[in-house]
Amino acid sequence: MASICRRWRLWILPVLTCLYALLIVILVPVLIANSIKTGFNKQDQGALVGGAFVLLALPIAFYEIVQHMIYYTQPRLQKYIIRILWMVPIYAVNAWLGLVYPEGSIYVDSLRECYEAYVIYNFMMYLLAYLNADHQLEHRLEMSPQVHHMFPLCCLPDWEMGREFVHMCKHGILQYTAVRPISTLVSFICELNGVYGEGEFRADVAFPYMIALNNLSQFIAMYCLVLFYRANSEALKPMKPIGKFLCIKAVVFFSFFQGVIIALLVYFDVISSIFKTENTHIIRNISSKLQDFFICIEMFLAAVAHHYSFTYKPFVNLAQSQAWWDAFRAMWDVSDVHNDIKEHLGVVGSSLSRRIRGRSAYQQAWGSATERTSLLPEAAAVMPRSAPACSFSSYNTAENEQNNNPGDSFSVSTDINTDTNNINT
Repeated sequence: MASICRRWRLWILPVLTCLYALLIVILVPVLIANSIKTGFNKQDQGALVGGAFVLLALPIAFYEIVQHMIYYTQPRLQKYIIRILWMVPIYAVNAWLGLVYPEGSIYVDSLRECYEAYVIYNFMMYLLAYLNADHQLEHRLEMSPQVHHMFPLCCLPDWEMGREFVHMCKHGILQYTAVRPISTLVSFICELNGVYGEGEFRADVAFPYMIALNNLSQFIAMYCLVLFYRANSEALKPMKPIGKFLCIKAVVFFSFFQGVIIALLVYFDVISSIFKTENTHIIRNISSKLQDFFICIEMFLAAVAHHYSFTYKPFVNLAQSQAWWDAFRAMWDVSDVHNDIKEHLGVVGSSLSRRIRGRSAYQQAWGSATERTSLLPEAAAVMPRSAPACSFSSYNTAENEQNNNPGDSFSVSTDINTDTNNINT
């Protein structure tokens, strides 16, 4: 038995393939039989066609996930890739359940909407983990040309290259990871109280406000992601980031703006004229089913794109392979997300005071014991426990470098008292 477990890489894919084939053999006849009993109406047709695309998408996505678990040779990168790859199964199954049970679509959609923000966060962390392998990302950015803001935010002051730039980009994405679950919870509560008004652009319902909030938050997150890519485009070339970025952006933007377009079609009575009905409840069900049906098809395309963009092949190295449960545990361990969101909320709380004191106070804020400084993945692993983590050096080393090289622009600030002593000296 122990020998079989040790050789799990040889039998895991055949076993999963047999289980999936068994699921199809059982599930498909049941769905067809149920459709025949109900007269094979349009809802059944949509569920069957959408389900067919889901059944094609799932094995592609699971194959890539399992292969990354088999060849789990670079945990600092692959744990984020595996989390991103789970987007296709979660989106696909979620959309198909929405086709089968349209009356509960707002509830099952909550998981999809929250995972959307989680995927963007993990993609940013994946880029950070790749770039900061030598713990010199911030130093390299300090030596890089200034990256200016793009339209429509070109009027904003530039973010100082280095620590501030990484800080702003990361927290610009983290805010979406925090805002999206909160807005989803608010929408859920409003729906239970009958004031959500899905598809209705009226001032007395919550739907237009939630759309505006989510749209703004998502725009900020994607903007920061693009800005971060512009600053590191040369360093990211070996990993071919364009395809990966388009996979994330396409799925997130298509699903979101597709829903907005369908809501506008409902608002301007386009859906009602096409399907020849004035029943508000029926129109809402139709709009929800259209969104879910399109997502079922899009997830098959996304699964194929992920298969090529996030392939496991660069990580194939049997000499360094770890146990599969390490990958499985890392996949479900969200302690890093919890810590980053906690950090983000703390930074938001202290950012107002930094802005009031001016940009010169920005460096001083990093010495505060109340704020985590491990902005980059695995930065804390190289730091002594007695000092807050920094991505490339300890505070004492930074102080020595600053004292020995007063003109050097590369420095890490200490707390306010130490700064004052240095000035007096």
